[in-house]
Amino acid sequence: MVQRSSMSGATRARTVSAYLTGFAMTAIGVLHFVDPTPFERIVPPWLPWPKGLVYASGVAEVALGLALFSLRTRRMAAWGLVALYVAVFPANVHMALHRVSLVAGQPPPPDWALYARLPLQALLIANAVWLAQRHMPTRQR
Repeated sequence: MVQRSSMSGATRARTVSAYLTGFAMTAIGVLHFVDPTPFERIVPPWLPWPKGLVYASGVAEVALGLALFSLRTRRMAAWGLVALYVAVFPANVHMALHRVSLVAGQPPPPDWALYARLPLQALLIANAVWLAQRHMPTRQR
């Protein structure tokens, strides 16, 4: 006899998205400590202490990424990611407007890539809001 999963398609998709987002955010957060220089380069000059901001955002990315793996903390982590994505948006705008290179002496990414990051932020926010929705188990038959 085949046993049906009690997880709906939407719940399964949300779980997969939470795990993929969690892995990505954790990995990117770790990179903030392994090599903070590229991240420091995109911090707008009007913000103080670029290295401190890079480390703070790295801590947030690792913590929120790991928190996505648990249903108990997923909702809070997803809302935290919304706030984080909004907070780092000025760095993406600065990078695009000023054609900032991630590596000193190297050309910046192509304009299309710099500007593609801006609407991508909206998609990341939409995904985080979707992940923040409460888990609704399906009814057993």
